[in-house]
Amino acid sequence: MKLKDRFFVFIVLLFLVCLFVFLSRTTYDEVDISSALNKAKANLKENQEIIVFDSKNPFNFRDILKDLDKISNQSVYAILTYPSTQKEKYPVVIGVAGSLGWSDHHHGYLNRYLDMGIATISLHSFASRGIESTVGEQVSVTVAMMVHDSYMLLNEINRRSNLDTDKVAITGWSLGGGVSLFSAWKAVQEELTPNLTFAAHLPIYPPCIANVDNLEFSDAPMHIFIGELDNWVPAEPCIELVENLKSKGKINAEITVFENSHHSFDRDSEPRVVDHAYSLTDCRLLLDKDGTVRTEDYHFPLSNSFLQKIGLYFCASRGPTMGGNPEAAIQAKGISMSFMKKHLLDK
Repeated sequence: MKLKDRFFVFIVLLFLVCLFVFLSRTTYDEVDISSALNKAKANLKENQEIIVFDSKNPFNFRDILKDLDKISNQSVYAILTYPSTQKEKYPVVIGVAGSLGWSDHHHGYLNRYLDMGIATISLHSFASRGIESTVGEQVSVTVAMMVHDSYMLLNEINRRSNLDTDKVAITGWSLGGGVSLFSAWKAVQEELTPNLTFAAHLPIYPPCIANVDNLEFSDAPMHIFIGELDNWVPAEPCIELVENLKSKGKINAEITVFENSHHSFDRDSEPRVVDHAYSLTDCRLLLDKDGTVRTEDYHFPLSNSFLQKIGLYFCASRGPTMGGNPEAAIQAKGISMSFMKKHLLDK
């Protein structure tokens, strides 16, 4: 074969490989949750019960909006905790943990809501899939998976006569903050549960770095918490998002930026560098109407796990800081309790 012909064959093969990479979908096998359920049951308290429901494993929002019937199924569990106050119907706060999984400061929020007479549900998307942490990779469990889990859980709540479906708020931290944020995106909500919405959204240091093309969010109130010094997920795009939502008429979108505060400012620990974690300070993404995420500069699609790693390689760095700021933690405690009281108890 002549050199010219070999070069032509090489170009064709390269094109086919690139085409395969760009068109391929990241898929997941269904995970047996029996072991995780047994472990959860062993630690269950008298005022708790386990909720098991059917969900799916979408990699991104495009999977939800365009290809949900092709996505693998997944059983997921959550833990429902009742307050000591007896009620005919309980308002509910769903909590969604971050990339490191559940920690004491997460439970601190939920315990305070219990003291207010609100039932809480901790969503266990990680344990249901056999995952402990997604720090540094953000692929094994994704925001889209957990948003799907959250809406399937809302469906399950709707089947229970002692839980008030009209008063279910969702809060989350970091990755879970992204779930609390993007579960308000109308495109996903209308696809998954057209007749059910969350009553309030409290995203705590969420990734706001995706500029949403179809900026139609639910009418439910939203309040974002973010640290001024956060270099894991920066504050600036969250500020811009709230400004953009307000310009679209969503006057109940609010944000509190906590001074001198890093990521996880509500932890009871000193700030420290997490060497292997992504720092997304310089990343800006686009979220298309069809759910595809792209880089803002070059419109490079992050449509599967391989392309996502390539896209983040060119904008993300490593080694963000996380850790507590006691003053900010106290402020967040008060604001979060007032937010839930206003939207779940006072109405």
